[in-house]
Amino acid sequence: MKPCLFNFFRSCQYGFWPRTANRARRLHNATTARARLRYFLAGLAILLVASACGAPTRQELATLKGHDSSVKSVAFSPDGKTLASGSSDHTVKLWDAQTGQELATLKGHDSSVYSVAFSPDGKTLASGSFDHTVKLWDAQTRQELATLRGHGDSVNSVAFSPDGKTLASGSDDRTVKLWDAQTRQELATLRGHDDYVNSVAFSPDGKTLASASDDRTVKLWYAQAGRELATLKGHTARVYSVAFSPDGKTLASASEDKAVKLWYAQTRQEMATLKREGVMFISETGQGLATLRGHAGFVFSVAFSPDGKTIASGSGDDTVKLWVGDARQ
Repeated sequence: MKPCLFNFFRSCQYGFWPRTANRARRLHNATTARARLRYFLAGLAILLVASACGAPTRQELATLKGHDSSVKSVAFSPDGKTLASGSSDHTVKLWDAQTGQELATLKGHDSSVYSVAFSPDGKTLASGSFDHTVKLWDAQTRQELATLRGHGDSVNSVAFSPDGKTLASGSDDRTVKLWDAQTRQELATLRGHDDYVNSVAFSPDGKTLASASDDRTVKLWYAQAGRELATLKGHTARVYSVAFSPDGKTLASASEDKAVKLWYAQTRQEMATLKREGVMFISETGQGLATLRGHAGFVFSVAFSPDGKTIASGSGDDTVKLWVGDARQ
Protein backbone atom coordinates (compact mmCIF):
# COMPACT_ATOMS: atom_id res chain seq x y z
CA MET A 1 0.00 0.00 0.00
CA LYS A 2 1.35 3.37 -0.93
CA PRO A 3 1.83 6.04 1.74
CA CYS A 4 -0.82 8.63 2.52
CA LEU A 5 -0.52 11.94 0.74
CA PHE A 6 -0.84 15.38 2.17
CA ASN A 7 -0.60 18.76 0.54
CA PHE A 8 1.44 21.65 1.82
CA PHE A 9 0.91 25.05 0.29
CA ARG A 10 3.74 27.55 0.30
CA SER A 11 3.99 30.14 -2.44
CA CYS A 12 6.42 32.78 -1.22
CA GLN A 13 8.87 33.87 1.46
CA TYR A 14 7.51 34.50 4.94
CA GLY A 15 7.19 37.91 6.49
CA PHE A 16 6.68 39.22 10.00
CA TRP A 17 3.15 40.07 11.12
CA PRO A 18 3.27 43.00 13.57
CA ARG A 19 1.27 42.34 16.73
CA THR A 20 -0.45 45.52 17.82
CA ALA A 21 -3.67 46.53 19.52
CA ASN A 22 -4.85 47.70 16.11
CA ARG A 23 -4.78 44.17 14.67
CA ALA A 24 -8.45 44.09 13.69
CA ARG A 25 -8.11 47.21 11.58
CA ARG A 26 -4.92 45.92 10.02
CA LEU A 27 -6.54 42.62 9.10
CA HIS A 28 -9.25 44.37 7.14
CA ASN A 29 -7.43 47.33 5.66
CA ALA A 30 -3.76 46.45 5.34
CA THR A 31 -2.56 46.18 1.77
CA THR A 32 1.08 45.31 2.33
CA ALA A 33 2.59 42.04 1.19
CA ARG A 34 3.12 41.08 4.82
CA ALA A 35 -0.57 41.42 5.59
CA ARG A 36 -1.58 39.35 2.57
CA LEU A 37 0.96 36.76 3.63
CA ARG A 38 -0.54 36.56 7.11
CA TYR A 39 -3.89 35.83 5.48
CA PHE A 40 -2.28 33.08 3.44
CA LEU A 41 -0.66 31.47 6.44
CA ALA A 42 -3.75 31.74 8.61
CA GLY A 43 -5.71 29.79 6.02
CA LEU A 44 -3.01 27.22 5.30
CA ALA A 45 -4.54 23.77 5.06
CA ILE A 46 -2.94 20.37 5.55
CA LEU A 47 -5.18 17.56 4.38
CA LEU A 48 -4.26 13.88 4.62
CA VAL A 49 -5.84 11.36 2.25
CA ALA A 50 -5.24 7.73 1.41
CA SER A 51 -4.19 7.47 -2.24
CA ALA A 52 -1.92 5.49 -4.52
CA CYS A 53 1.18 7.28 -5.71
CA GLY A 54 1.58 7.15 -9.46
CA ALA A 55 2.68 9.55 -12.16
CA PRO A 56 1.45 13.01 -11.12
CA THR A 57 -1.20 14.41 -13.43
CA ARG A 58 -2.67 17.61 -12.01
CA GLN A 59 -4.72 19.37 -14.67
CA GLU A 60 -6.94 22.33 -13.94
CA LEU A 61 -10.60 21.39 -14.40
CA ALA A 62 -12.40 24.67 -13.77
CA THR A 63 -12.21 28.14 -12.24
CA LEU A 64 -15.20 29.10 -10.10
CA LYS A 65 -15.85 32.84 -10.08
CA GLY A 66 -18.41 34.62 -7.94
CA HIS A 67 -16.76 35.83 -4.76
CA ASP A 68 -15.91 39.52 -4.54
CA SER A 69 -12.84 39.04 -2.38
CA SER A 70 -10.26 36.47 -1.28
CA VAL A 71 -11.41 32.88 -0.82
CA LYS A 72 -10.18 31.79 2.60
CA SER A 73 -11.50 28.26 2.93
CA VAL A 74 -12.89 25.43 0.81
CA ALA A 75 -14.50 22.12 1.82
CA PHE A 76 -16.19 19.25 -0.02
CA SER A 77 -19.40 17.67 1.22
CA PRO A 78 -18.98 14.01 2.29
CA ASP A 79 -20.62 12.76 -0.92
CA GLY A 80 -18.32 14.95 -3.01
CA LYS A 81 -21.18 16.57 -4.89
CA THR A 82 -21.02 20.01 -3.27
CA LEU A 83 -18.16 22.38 -2.59
CA ALA A 84 -18.38 25.15 -0.01
CA SER A 85 -16.17 28.24 -0.01
CA GLY A 86 -15.76 30.97 2.61
CA SER A 87 -14.59 34.43 1.63
CA SER A 88 -13.53 37.86 2.82
CA ASP A 89 -16.67 39.14 1.07
CA HIS A 90 -18.52 37.91 4.22
CA THR A 91 -20.29 35.08 2.37
CA VAL A 92 -20.23 31.32 2.00
CA LYS A 93 -20.92 29.96 -1.46
CA LEU A 94 -22.06 26.49 -2.44
CA TRP A 95 -21.00 25.06 -5.79
CA ASP A 96 -21.85 21.98 -7.84
CA ALA A 97 -18.53 20.14 -7.70
CA GLN A 98 -19.20 18.39 -11.01
CA THR A 99 -20.27 21.33 -13.16
CA GLY A 100 -18.73 24.22 -11.23
CA GLN A 101 -22.10 25.98 -11.18
CA GLU A 102 -22.86 28.24 -8.22
CA LEU A 103 -25.75 26.80 -6.22
CA ALA A 104 -26.25 29.33 -3.45
CA THR A 105 -24.78 32.24 -1.50
CA LEU A 106 -25.15 32.08 2.26
CA LYS A 107 -25.26 35.53 3.84
CA GLY A 108 -25.26 36.27 7.54
CA HIS A 109 -21.71 36.87 8.73
CA ASP A 110 -20.69 40.47 9.37
CA SER A 111 -17.07 39.94 8.37
CA SER A 112 -14.61 37.62 6.62
CA VAL A 113 -15.35 33.90 6.70
CA TYR A 114 -12.15 32.08 7.59
CA SER A 115 -13.26 28.46 7.81
CA VAL A 116 -15.98 26.15 6.49
CA ALA A 117 -16.68 22.49 7.32
CA PHE A 118 -19.42 19.97 6.54
CA SER A 119 -20.80 17.61 9.15
CA PRO A 120 -20.05 13.92 8.45
CA ASP A 121 -23.61 13.30 7.24
CA GLY A 122 -23.41 16.33 4.93
CA LYS A 123 -26.59 17.88 6.32
CA THR A 124 -24.98 20.76 8.18
CA LEU A 125 -22.33 23.29 7.20
CA ALA A 126 -20.37 25.25 9.82
CA SER A 127 -18.58 28.54 9.17
CA GLY A 128 -16.20 30.50 11.38
CA SER A 129 -15.69 34.22 10.96
CA PHE A 130 -13.74 37.31 11.94
CA ASP A 131 -17.04 38.51 13.45
CA HIS A 132 -16.28 36.20 16.44
CA THR A 133 -19.11 33.77 15.63
CA VAL A 134 -19.69 30.28 14.28
CA LYS A 135 -22.75 29.80 12.12
CA LEU A 136 -24.53 26.56 11.32
CA TRP A 137 -26.38 26.21 8.01
CA ASP A 138 -28.77 23.62 6.58
CA ALA A 139 -26.83 22.34 3.59
CA GLN A 140 -30.02 21.35 1.76
CA THR A 141 -32.29 24.33 2.33
CA ARG A 142 -29.32 26.78 2.64
CA GLN A 143 -31.01 28.37 5.65
CA GLU A 144 -29.13 29.57 8.72
CA LEU A 145 -29.77 27.23 11.65
CA ALA A 146 -27.93 28.90 14.50
CA THR A 147 -25.25 31.38 15.49
CA LEU A 148 -22.83 30.19 18.16
CA ARG A 149 -21.50 33.03 20.28
CA GLY A 150 -18.86 32.80 22.95
CA HIS A 151 -15.49 33.54 21.40
CA GLY A 152 -13.99 36.92 22.15
CA ASP A 153 -12.12 37.24 18.88
CA SER A 154 -11.88 35.93 15.33
CA VAL A 155 -12.84 32.28 14.74
CA ASN A 156 -10.10 30.84 12.55
CA SER A 157 -11.03 27.17 12.31
CA VAL A 158 -14.05 24.89 12.70
CA ALA A 159 -14.19 21.09 12.64
CA PHE A 160 -16.84 18.44 13.28
CA SER A 161 -16.10 15.29 15.22
CA PRO A 162 -16.35 12.08 13.14
CA ASP A 163 -19.72 11.22 14.69
CA GLY A 164 -21.01 14.73 13.98
CA LYS A 165 -22.10 15.30 17.57
CA THR A 166 -19.42 17.83 18.50
CA LEU A 167 -18.11 20.93 16.78
CA ALA A 168 -14.72 22.43 17.67
CA SER A 169 -13.69 26.01 17.00
CA GLY A 170 -10.31 27.70 17.37
CA SER A 171 -9.98 31.44 17.91
CA ASP A 172 -7.70 34.41 18.27
CA ASP A 173 -8.96 34.59 21.87
CA ARG A 174 -6.42 31.78 22.50
CA THR A 175 -9.08 29.17 23.25
CA VAL A 176 -10.68 26.15 21.64
CA LYS A 177 -14.38 25.72 22.24
CA LEU A 178 -16.42 22.53 21.99
CA TRP A 179 -20.09 22.79 21.05
CA ASP A 180 -22.96 20.32 21.01
CA ALA A 181 -23.88 20.25 17.32
CA GLN A 182 -27.49 19.29 18.09
CA THR A 183 -28.39 21.60 20.97
CA ARG A 184 -25.90 24.31 19.85
CA GLN A 185 -24.80 24.69 23.47
CA GLU A 186 -21.20 25.29 24.49
CA LEU A 187 -19.75 22.17 26.10
CA ALA A 188 -16.29 23.30 27.13
CA THR A 189 -13.60 25.91 26.67
CA LEU A 190 -10.09 24.52 26.32
CA ARG A 191 -7.44 26.87 27.66
CA GLY A 192 -3.71 26.36 27.46
CA HIS A 193 -2.40 28.11 24.38
CA ASP A 194 -0.54 31.36 24.95
CA ASP A 195 -1.45 32.87 21.60
CA TYR A 196 -3.94 32.71 18.72
CA VAL A 197 -5.37 29.28 17.83
CA ASN A 198 -5.23 28.87 14.07
CA SER A 199 -6.40 25.31 13.41
CA VAL A 200 -8.32 22.46 15.04
CA ALA A 201 -8.71 18.84 13.90
CA PHE A 202 -10.27 15.69 15.33
CA SER A 203 -8.60 12.30 15.14
CA PRO A 204 -10.54 9.74 13.05
CA ASP A 205 -11.85 8.00 16.17
CA GLY A 206 -12.98 11.32 17.62
CA LYS A 207 -11.17 10.79 20.92
CA THR A 208 -8.38 13.31 20.37
CA LEU A 209 -8.48 16.93 19.26
CA ALA A 210 -5.40 18.71 17.96
CA SER A 211 -4.91 22.47 17.94
CA ALA A 212 -2.22 24.65 16.37
CA SER A 213 -1.24 28.05 17.66
CA ASP A 214 0.86 31.14 17.19
CA ASP A 215 2.61 30.08 20.41
CA ARG A 216 4.64 27.67 18.21
CA THR A 217 3.05 24.56 19.68
CA VAL A 218 0.53 21.87 18.83
CA LYS A 219 -1.64 20.68 21.67
CA LEU A 220 -3.51 17.39 21.96
CA TRP A 221 -6.70 17.26 23.99
CA TYR A 222 -8.95 14.48 25.25
CA ALA A 223 -12.01 15.58 23.32
CA GLN A 224 -14.69 14.12 25.58
CA ALA A 225 -13.35 15.57 28.81
CA GLY A 226 -11.69 18.67 27.37
CA ARG A 227 -8.46 17.76 29.13
CA GLU A 228 -5.03 18.61 27.74
CA LEU A 229 -3.03 15.48 26.91
CA ALA A 230 0.23 16.81 25.52
CA THR A 231 2.04 19.78 24.05
CA LEU A 232 4.13 19.09 20.96
CA LYS A 233 7.12 21.41 20.71
CA GLY A 234 9.55 21.61 17.83
CA HIS A 235 8.41 24.34 15.49
CA THR A 236 10.38 27.57 15.73
CA ALA A 237 7.57 29.85 14.55
CA ARG A 238 3.78 30.07 14.53
CA VAL A 239 1.93 26.86 13.69
CA TYR A 240 -0.94 27.42 11.27
CA SER A 241 -2.46 24.04 10.49
CA VAL A 242 -2.83 20.50 11.82
CA ALA A 243 -4.36 17.31 10.43
CA PHE A 244 -4.51 13.62 11.27
CA SER A 245 -3.82 10.84 8.79
CA PRO A 246 -6.86 8.68 7.93
CA ASP A 247 -5.67 5.89 10.24
CA GLY A 248 -5.07 8.34 13.07
CA LYS A 249 -1.51 7.23 13.62
CA THR A 250 0.17 10.34 12.22
CA LEU A 251 -0.34 14.02 12.93
CA ALA A 252 0.97 16.69 10.58
CA SER A 253 1.59 20.34 11.43
CA ALA A 254 2.59 23.26 9.20
CA SER A 255 4.38 26.35 10.43
CA GLU A 256 5.72 29.76 9.56
CA ASP A 257 9.16 28.17 10.04
CA LYS A 258 8.72 26.77 6.50
CA ALA A 259 8.40 23.19 7.71
CA VAL A 260 5.81 20.46 7.94
CA LYS A 261 6.38 18.17 10.88
CA LEU A 262 5.02 14.64 11.18
CA TRP A 263 4.35 13.29 14.66
CA TYR A 264 3.47 9.86 16.03
CA ALA A 265 0.00 10.49 17.43
CA GLN A 266 0.32 7.85 20.16
CA THR A 267 3.82 8.52 21.46
CA ARG A 268 3.73 12.26 20.61
CA GLN A 269 7.28 11.94 19.25
CA GLU A 270 8.41 13.76 16.12
CA MET A 271 8.62 11.46 13.12
CA ALA A 272 10.03 13.73 10.42
CA THR A 273 10.42 17.32 9.27
CA LEU A 274 9.65 18.11 5.64
CA LYS A 275 10.71 21.28 3.90
CA ARG A 276 9.68 22.17 0.36
CA GLU A 277 8.99 25.31 -1.62
CA GLY A 278 6.06 25.71 -3.98
CA VAL A 279 2.54 24.31 -4.05
CA MET A 280 3.56 20.77 -3.30
CA PHE A 281 2.10 17.35 -2.74
CA ILE A 282 4.52 15.34 -0.65
CA SER A 283 4.55 11.70 0.42
CA GLU A 284 5.34 10.63 3.97
CA THR A 285 8.88 9.91 2.83
CA GLY A 286 9.30 13.57 1.85
CA GLN A 287 9.21 12.93 -1.88
CA GLY A 288 7.70 15.75 -3.94
CA LEU A 289 4.78 14.43 -5.98
CA ALA A 290 3.25 17.36 -7.85
CA THR A 291 2.99 21.14 -7.98
CA LEU A 292 -0.18 23.02 -8.93
CA ARG A 293 0.19 26.41 -10.55
CA GLY A 294 -2.51 28.68 -11.93
CA HIS A 295 -3.75 31.04 -9.23
CA ALA A 296 -2.80 34.70 -9.51
CA GLY A 297 -2.75 35.19 -5.74
CA PHE A 298 -1.86 33.46 -2.49
CA VAL A 299 -3.47 30.05 -1.95
CA PHE A 300 -5.38 30.09 1.34
CA SER A 301 -7.07 26.71 1.42
CA VAL A 302 -7.25 23.34 -0.32
CA ALA A 303 -9.52 20.32 -0.03
CA PHE A 304 -9.73 16.84 -1.53
CA SER A 305 -13.00 15.39 -2.73
CA PRO A 306 -13.92 12.22 -0.80
CA ASP A 307 -12.85 9.97 -3.68
CA GLY A 308 -9.53 11.82 -4.02
CA LYS A 309 -10.09 12.52 -7.71
CA THR A 310 -10.64 16.27 -7.43
CA ILE A 311 -8.79 19.00 -5.54
CA ALA A 312 -10.28 22.41 -4.80
CA SER A 313 -8.15 25.45 -3.97
CA GLY A 314 -9.19 28.90 -2.76
CA SER A 315 -7.07 31.95 -3.43
CA GLY A 316 -6.52 35.64 -2.90
CA ASP A 317 -7.34 36.09 -6.58
CA ASP A 318 -11.04 35.72 -5.54
CA THR A 319 -11.45 32.37 -7.29
CA VAL A 320 -11.83 28.69 -6.52
CA LYS A 321 -10.07 26.27 -8.85
CA LEU A 322 -10.81 22.60 -9.39
CA TRP A 323 -7.95 20.24 -10.32
CA VAL A 324 -7.53 16.62 -11.28
CA GLY A 325 -6.54 15.12 -7.97
CA ASP A 326 -6.10 11.40 -8.63
CA ALA A 327 -2.41 10.71 -9.10
CA ARG A 328 -3.25 7.46 -10.87
CA GLN A 329 -4.69 9.26 -13.90
